[in-house]
Amino acid sequence: MRQQLRPLFDRVVIKELDPDRVRRSGLIVPPGSEEPPPQHGIVLAVGPGLDWWDHVGIAMPVRPGDHVVFPASAGAWIEVEEERLLVCRVGELLGVLESVENCPGCGGRPLAAGESCPVCGREGSLA
Repeated sequence: MRQQLRPLFDRVVIKELDPDRVRRSGLIVPPGSEEPPPQHGIVLAVGPGLDWWDHVGIAMPVRPGDHVVFPASAGAWIEVEEERLLVCRVGELLGVLESVENCPGCGGRPLAAGESCPVCGREGSLA
């Protein structure tokens, strides 16, 4: 029988993203080296929140499928069905990575050559 972890209260279950083993310098880091765990992951499951949250109108700020960032010290790593998962409180998460399609700085408009957006960092092309 397949098992799935259902988080309680204000906890979330996160699947770690595989760390990139090739550095910009071209150095390949072997598996099992003493590196901190990856700090990016995908939310698999979200708890219902705390009971008092409903009374003040607070909802869980993340949902399954969100790409989140967390500190190396967050939560507890467990293994379920031979898969390494992080279980942590939602307050331990540092943020959600989102794509910037409608940038408030440039609005997604074409940028002139040499022009760059100070918000999203997109640069204009010469073509």
